[in-house]
Amino acid sequence: MSSQLVHVSTVSQIPPISSRHRHSLSQRNYIPANVYEHPAALLLERCSSLKELRHILPLIFKNGLYQEHLFQTKLVSLFCRYGSVDEAARVFEPIDKKLNVLYHTMLKGLAKVSDLDKALKFFVRMRYDDVEPVVYNFTYLLKVCGDEAELRVGKEIHGLLVKSGFSLDLFAMTGLENMYAKCRQVHEARKVFDRMPERDLVSWNTIVAGYSQNGMARMALEMVNLMCEENLKPSFITIVSVLPAVSALRSISIGKEIHGYAMRGGFDSLVNIATALVDMYAKCGSLKTARLLFDGMLERNVVSWNSMIDAYVQNENPKEAMVIFQKMLDEGVKPTDVSVMGALHACADLGDLERGRFIHKLSVELELDRNVSVVNSLISMYCKCKEVDTAASIFGKLQSRTIVSWNAMILGYAQNGHPIEALNYFSQMRVRAVKPDTFTYVSVITAIAELSITHHAKWIHGVVMRNCLDKNVFVTTALVDMYAKCGAIMIARLIFDMMSERHVTTWNAMIDGYGTHGIGKAALELFEEMQKGTIKPNGVTFLSVISACSHSGLVEAGLKCFHMMKENYSIEPSMDHYGAMVDLLGRAGRLNEAWDFVMQMPVKPAVNVYGALLGACQIHKNVNFAEKAAERLFELNPDDGGYHVLLANIYRAASMWEKVGQVRVSMLRQGLRKTPGCSMVEIKNEVHSFFSGSTAHPNSKKIYAFLEKLICQIKEAGYVPDTNLVLGVEDDVKEQLLSSHSEKLAISFGLLNTTAGTTIHVRKNLRVCADCHNATKYISLVTGREIIVRDMQRFHHFKNGACSCGDYW
Repeated sequence: MSSQLVHVSTVSQIPPISSRHRHSLSQRNYIPANVYEHPAALLLERCSSLKELRHILPLIFKNGLYQEHLFQTKLVSLFCRYGSVDEAARVFEPIDKKLNVLYHTMLKGLAKVSDLDKALKFFVRMRYDDVEPVVYNFTYLLKVCGDEAELRVGKEIHGLLVKSGFSLDLFAMTGLENMYAKCRQVHEARKVFDRMPERDLVSWNTIVAGYSQNGMARMALEMVNLMCEENLKPSFITIVSVLPAVSALRSISIGKEIHGYAMRGGFDSLVNIATALVDMYAKCGSLKTARLLFDGMLERNVVSWNSMIDAYVQNENPKEAMVIFQKMLDEGVKPTDVSVMGALHACADLGDLERGRFIHKLSVELELDRNVSVVNSLISMYCKCKEVDTAASIFGKLQSRTIVSWNAMILGYAQNGHPIEALNYFSQMRVRAVKPDTFTYVSVITAIAELSITHHAKWIHGVVMRNCLDKNVFVTTALVDMYAKCGAIMIARLIFDMMSERHVTTWNAMIDGYGTHGIGKAALELFEEMQKGTIKPNGVTFLSVISACSHSGLVEAGLKCFHMMKENYSIEPSMDHYGAMVDLLGRAGRLNEAWDFVMQMPVKPAVNVYGALLGACQIHKNVNFAEKAAERLFELNPDDGGYHVLLANIYRAASMWEKVGQVRVSMLRQGLRKTPGCSMVEIKNEVHSFFSGSTAHPNSKKIYAFLEKLICQIKEAGYVPDTNLVLGVEDDVKEQLLSSHSEKLAISFGLLNTTAGTTIHVRKNLRVCADCHNATKYISLVTGREIIVRDMQRFHHFKNGACSCGDYW
């Protein structure tokens, strides 16, 4: 922008007009009737597109009208109006005797296409050509400065405007006010407003919009009140400007007052007002009212459709968002980038890959596939639909990557179980000098939480502190969640207690952390503390509390929370809540109640509900309910081999060998396989992975030799291998197979490569089996080590021969 500032400074130093060459200007005002009544003139008046204008141009030449000032001015104006400044210049430049109005029109055209550099250069030329500036010249330039947030240039033009004698002009001052507001200098805008000797409705609307758009919602409302006190009636523009402020405050009562005013003034039928009202009601939590207004609109534009789509997405109803999007397409409304991004967000929330691919194809047809915001939405959608490789391919082809692009990939890898790749992208980002933002750090923290390595957790915590983000509520909430998932529940609570500001997600993270660590009573105490404060629990809060009760056997407390959710907070249970309740009852052995609960559900039970019931049947060796649950699971999700294995284990525990064989044969016929167990342990900043029975690790001989001695030690301490978990082989082979389970290998490697007193942290992809759970208790006893195992459901803290779960898991 330095060149632009030079231009502006040059303008202020131009000598008086009389001392320089005076460009000859025509002062002709009279236009003969044969000129302004000519059919070509009438055609220009009715011209509505650049294509039509180009068709009219030959007619003007043919009739010898090209030299007429009326036609020259009109052609320059129309070419500028339709964005073809180059064609406007081709008309403008050859004219010998240029009227001042031609210069003003040309400047307006350059400003309209938001080319500030060219507009400034032309403004300088006007002064050299002896064209006296008019107030509109400055307002055109100020508008571009505001649109491009060019504050420094805007200030220079402010100085020129005062120097040219327009400091008291209402139109000029309103332009200044608008420029400062759009440059996020709303305090400067207010100074301009306060100094105005007179104010009109436009001035008031500008300052209202300035406060509203700069996140100062209460000030926006205060200005509307002051306007009314000065006997100025708010216009429909005032209403459109102030409604976003109402949305920001979530004040539906004020919103209803404004709605009533709009109805009394007859504004509510205007499409912009109706759209703003739809948006306001949706953001204030009254989605039904928003939909009623939307359905009642006599006219809708694309912004109306976008508002309704966004309303459903933001209110966690992606299914209805897609219904609105499809209806929009059916009615022939051309989607914009905002429409496509809203639909992609809905597809991501639904996990609807097929529909997401359709919208991807549609974005290409609409030529939106080069829009970086749309591409970022595509990356997020594919990541949430578990197509992270497709997302990476799109990211790789993206030329103009933004911080949002990097964040989407980092979070995508983190959420798809690829934390190492997420951290690699973070490293690449820093190498390319892309400055991380708050969301970047939240995404990286999420990846480390997935990795569950305390060393990495401390590293990113240090990075956050060095970047002065340790007071940011989003980052600190992510830190609470990360430490809880890394097994450091006490550090998580310490950070939680130090936070000066907490959101509902902060409370949820801490409650869920206690739950996964089996500290149900602490989770309940924290929930009770939350209820005493101003932050209301949401559906996730109750899910976390019920799950915490389930892991700790607090059945009555869990039942109480489930009923409280609907009765006290009007929160409708989701399928996850129903699944958690079945798990709560089932784990406690109350299988009859669990089955009755499933049968009485007001919605059709999903996989997670029957999966919880089947898991409970394994714990309590109940074949009857297991068969019922499995039958429905095989109908709902026939491709998941894990449920077949679970049923086979239940049959095995009941010595129903024939049925065990039937399940295995069924799995073979369907090509189903059990997910292999994998355990990970971090040693010296390197993650080592172990699969059951694998000898792929370079130190496998040493590991197996150490493990063999360790098994002998724990047997002496009282460990008895549970050989009933292995079928079809001799007892000595059964013991050998049990001893090669992945978590035993990972623990052995950890013990071999750490000093005495070091806590061993192990992460497993499946639920810890009963034999490994028992063996790990004895290992912690004979080695004097604390061993923390995080499986797919919860944490187990083994110390001195006992587990934190109290054998209830």
